[in-house]
Amino acid sequence: MDRIDAMKVFVTAIDEGSLAGAARNLKRSPTAVSRALSFLEAHVGVELLHRTTRTLKLSEAGQRYAAACRRVLVDLEEADMLAGGERAAPRGTLTISAPPILGEEVLRPILDDFLDLHPTVSVRFLMLDRFVNLVDEGVDLAVRIGHLSDSSHVSTRLGGDVRRVVVASPRYLASHPRIDEPGDLAKHQIIAFSNFGLDSWSFTPAKGSSIPRTVHFTPRCIVNSVRAAAASAAAGGGLTRLYSYHVASYVRDERLKIVLADAEHPPLPVHLLAPQGRMSVPKVRAFVDFATPRLRSEFARMAAAAGTFV
Repeated sequence: MDRIDAMKVFVTAIDEGSLAGAARNLKRSPTAVSRALSFLEAHVGVELLHRTTRTLKLSEAGQRYAAACRRVLVDLEEADMLAGGERAAPRGTLTISAPPILGEEVLRPILDDFLDLHPTVSVRFLMLDRFVNLVDEGVDLAVRIGHLSDSSHVSTRLGGDVRRVVVASPRYLASHPRIDEPGDLAKHQIIAFSNFGLDSWSFTPAKGSSIPRTVHFTPRCIVNSVRAAAASAAAGGGLTRLYSYHVASYVRDERLKIVLADAEHPPLPVHLLAPQGRMSVPKVRAFVDFATPRLRSEFARMAAAAGTFV
């Protein structure tokens, strides 16, 4: 059996989460998929997957091997694309990662339009509330909010006015102590979203100081969903901290009000990231060229809207 083909089966099985899913995706029988995985495990001499009839779970060795397989398959695909010349038509599976709300509301419509233009391209769209490892997880492009650490990735700046805002419903604010400075939050109920701090929030330094102000709290509610945090705050459950685009519709409809705007940290930039070398692959280059002006326009609109929030 061809080892590269077995690697493709292995990675597909991981992505689909089951042998049956991999079989459907690859248009093969479950027996053929199982045979390929067994071949790969026999070749490397360790168990890569803990398999049941319905689920798959990577072993520790399997996690390391999966990352290596993704790198090998990406390099092979890149070599094939480059051999076809710069004018090769975009084709193959494009893997993109983005934060969930941003992915659903901003990037998804752009992806739909891109797919309409390129019938030989398919998309694997990962909407995750975490930073992905582009190389180890086989991701071609990722939308990332925040300042970039030094890396070999190629970045395209999309915008720079994503604010981190503290919000509460007008009803909640009317019935609880006034909030004039970050320290006042200690008197309030906090709805903590896991990505923005579960027991403390940081704010800009007070006038005359260079030390950021950190407020510690015991949250009344902890959630791992942006939508849940915003909805709970709008229902009067307390204050929460999210990105400005997460709560834009609530603020426009006056269901939420921003507090401590003068203590916010500077807005964060947004980038589109690609691993080194991937920009030369036709499907990646085509999507970046197609999506960048549209994303910049959308982030400019969002920044302008956020600037009207008080």
